[in-house]
Amino acid sequence: MLNNEPQTERNQMSADYRVASTIIEQLGGHRFMLMTGAKNVSCTDNSVRMKLGRNSSNSNFLKIELNSLDLYDITFAKVTRMGEMKSVKQYEGVYNDMLVEIFERHTGLYTSL
Repeated sequence: MLNNEPQTERNQMSADYRVASTIIEQLGGHRFMLMTGAKNVSCTDNSVRMKLGRNSSNSNFLKIELNSLDLYDITFAKVTRMGEMKSVKQYEGVYNDMLVEIFERHTGLYTSL
């Protein structure tokens, strides 16, 4: 019985990682990371969070979450040094083929050449 618990925990961690890596691939993968200056990427339960480089919207935080309808909820925010979220803009019910368009339109950053 003890062997099943770590296996379940490991499966949950790998599922979270798969969702996050799929989201990043849909945004453009490694090119997205380089072109946008994204860093401090973390994956949590059905979402990916990252810090963004300078952009026209002044957002420095991005969270993309997979919701129960298999659509994405996107949150752009300005996070202060004290951890306070300001000027939050949210998009709900976004299809995967719209991720790049919304990101580029909101930030003014291109995800590929």
